[in-house]
Amino acid sequence: MTEPLIDPFHRAIDYLRVSVTDRCDFRCVYCMSENMTFLPKKELLTLEELDRMCSAFVGLGVQKLRITGGEPLVRRGIMSFFQSMTRHLDSGALRELTLTTNGSQLEKYADDLYAAGVRRINVSMDTADEEKFAAITRWGRLPQVLRGIDAAQRAGLRIKINAVALKGFNEDELISITEWCASRDMDLTWIEVMPMGDIGNEDRLGQYWPLKDLRARLAEHYTVTDIPERTGGPARYVRLEETGQKIGFITPLTHNFCESCNRVRLTCTGELYMCLGQEDMADLRPPLRNHPQDIAPLQDAIRAAIARKPKGHDFDYSRQTVDGKMPRHMSHTGG
Repeated sequence: MTEPLIDPFHRAIDYLRVSVTDRCDFRCVYCMSENMTFLPKKELLTLEELDRMCSAFVGLGVQKLRITGGEPLVRRGIMSFFQSMTRHLDSGALRELTLTTNGSQLEKYADDLYAAGVRRINVSMDTADEEKFAAITRWGRLPQVLRGIDAAQRAGLRIKINAVALKGFNEDELISITEWCASRDMDLTWIEVMPMGDIGNEDRLGQYWPLKDLRARLAEHYTVTDIPERTGGPARYVRLEETGQKIGFITPLTHNFCESCNRVRLTCTGELYMCLGQEDMADLRPPLRNHPQDIAPLQDAIRAAIARKPKGHDFDYSRQTVDGKMPRHMSHTGG
């Protein structure tokens, strides 16, 4: 059971993204509808089950664990889960424990996260304009997030800002957000909007701002240098010579980045999605719950799932239609 997880295309799977809740205290317009129906809490894996599940993956060679949601820090008792995962960092089995957050709860939890061994976090923030932030998140308030970022940096956490590129919304902030991140010594990654879930009346095709255009605009203001850094994930990186900062581009719609994919995603209900942009999944709850004293059936199920990992996704806006759209929301799969 110590052999690494290798998919059919000879990619080593060493990165697990885990959604611990589908709930969020924001309602970002490209992510979910304002009146979301969330899963009954009884359907979610307990924190103890999440521990056992993640530990099974660590035992199979997963070295990076990213906690996501929804908003992971709104789940009651979630810090006990982070504290439990610390043992895998201490043993050396886990190389990194991190999370993606909207920042709303960072002021409360930053010190505890650092104490649990978290050293880097991603904060999702699409605009630095207070009114626009309230509009795009519906329920979010920018000052609360900025206080959280302050608290995280005081605690010693390295922060990367994730911004979804939205046509007609944050195009005019490209340079100001870049400069703000540089002034705070924070890296920045731009993400193309993805066709995940029903978001009511919002027009995803109208929101789509291709990152090749964004990069061209950056090049009008900075010297943009490609850098060879690869994390196994979807981002491609450049360095802005004038600021020295690293800018990432995640382009699921204009570039198929799947040749280097090293990750799988576990939902808060125990479903393993081998690809964000495909519907095939493996339900890991039966082997988890039917064999509480034996980890082998769960690890066998994980291996069988990895053997079905597809080569890539089908997201495509090139024909002016939203092809490859997924019916499930990003908050369920894990952002």
